[in-house]
Amino acid sequence: MAKKIAKVVKMELPGGEAKPGPKLASAGIVMPKFCTDFNAKTADRRGEIVPVIITAYEDKSFDYVIKTSPVAGLLLKAAGISKGSSNSKKIVGHISKAKLKEIAEYKLPDLNCNDVEAAMKIIAGSAKNMGIAIDD
Repeated sequence: MAKKIAKVVKMELPGGEAKPGPKLASAGIVMPKFCTDFNAKTADRRGEIVPVIITAYEDKSFDYVIKTSPVAGLLLKAAGISKGSSNSKKIVGHISKAKLKEIAEYKLPDLNCNDVEAAMKIIAGSAKNMGIAIDD
């Protein structure tokens, strides 16, 4: 018989540094066990924000799926800036076409497209909205 799902929670946690707290308490899971597992799996992603989808079951067990880092964070890091522009017409940073392709390849599994070219267009749109120019 399948387990009965109690709750599905989407959250963003620091890679390799998740701690028990109110954010995780809302998921209704055994926090120390989750934190140990999550931190072990995301130790190589320290300093990044890591999206995770936690499925909590009524018997207090859980499953979780780790997603790729958000595009905005990757673009900011690549451009070497702390925040994007409040006005998309004002350029606050630059990234190369090669870096754009690298980000697109990384994000491809979580994007709603089938190839790297389409993923690059999606990422380029995000960059434009943040005031980050793409150099050829």
